[in-house]
Amino acid sequence: MDLTELDAVGGFFTLRADPSGGGGAPLARLYAGDTAPLSTRIDTVAARLGAGERRVAASVAHLGFAARLWSIALGSAALHGEIPDLDPARLHWAPQRSAPDDLWLTGSGSLSATAVTLREAVQYGHLVPFADALRQDTPVSRQLLWGNAGSALAGAVRMLADWARRGGRAAVGERAAALAAELLSHPDLAGTVRGPAMRRSTCCLYYRVPGGGLCGDCVFDRPPRRTPQ
Repeated sequence: MDLTELDAVGGFFTLRADPSGGGGAPLARLYAGDTAPLSTRIDTVAARLGAGERRVAASVAHLGFAARLWSIALGSAALHGEIPDLDPARLHWAPQRSAPDDLWLTGSGSLSATAVTLREAVQYGHLVPFADALRQDTPVSRQLLWGNAGSALAGAVRMLADWARRGGRAAVGERAAALAAELLSHPDLAGTVRGPAMRRSTCCLYYRVPGGGLCGDCVFDRPPRRTPQ
């Protein structure tokens, strides 16, 4: 499957193919218990944001990872009617790098583009074990992490819809929206985003970053008063 068209949608949709893994380690290693790369990622995000609270950096790192996975899978499904095989043994991650240079895929193979397949590949294959690994490093609530996952999926839908509209390819946006609607019906994701604007129902904590403000889909209308942690 040719993934180069995804580059035009945006950096979060890009997936590199490299037999060597691009200098990263397979995510299967992280999910098996080697959480050092994830700790490195959280440290890197904390330093870049100037975040004094580790759980804030952990949440932002998780949100970015979820956005990468949903974007790649949903974009491939909407554009090509199939998705790359994102097996954790084949998907390599370089946690010290930022998107789009943090993920590489070794080998080849594709899967059918159904909501069931996307849920197995992304939600069960990556987001569940990634959240388990992250919570070993930093105590972040599962509700917040599922909120991140729902927000990341909604963000991928919006980007695909905007790109498709600009390029006169409305069917791409429609396929993405239909798949996302099925994915968001799962009990873990249901209610994480609401309304036509897909505004999230939990906060990712980004407002606690110095000068961070609110995300575009934030549950809050204004930043809440910060409390010491």
